[in-house]
Amino acid sequence: MNPYLPVLGIIVFSIAFGMIVSAASMILGPKKTYSKVKYSVYECGLPLVTSARERMSVKFYLTAILFILFDIETVFLFLWAKAFDGLGWFGFVEAVLFIAVLIVGYVYVIRRGALEWE
Repeated sequence: MNPYLPVLGIIVFSIAFGMIVSAASMILGPKKTYSKVKYSVYECGLPLVTSARERMSVKFYLTAILFILFDIETVFLFLWAKAFDGLGWFGFVEAVLFIAVLIVGYVYVIRRGALEWE
């Protein structure tokens, strides 16, 4: 028996199932009618004030990048905590250096005013 036959069966089944469900939705579902209210942008219950093509502030993107950066570093600290017993003093010193680099970066970001939202 070919070892790829079950994989091919799953792929065929997935495609067929997706097509059947989509067709049933189109046939049994409500007919599409255009409504300006239905297709308008809705966010936080506030009406649309400006165009969607308006440029965002660079501060917004910088804050998002900093959040992702510190979030990834937190993941590394969790992994270090999981392997703490096996690393010994070498792992402890490396973690202290890693946290020191984080603190230096955080102080730099604060001094540059990247976290101040105006």
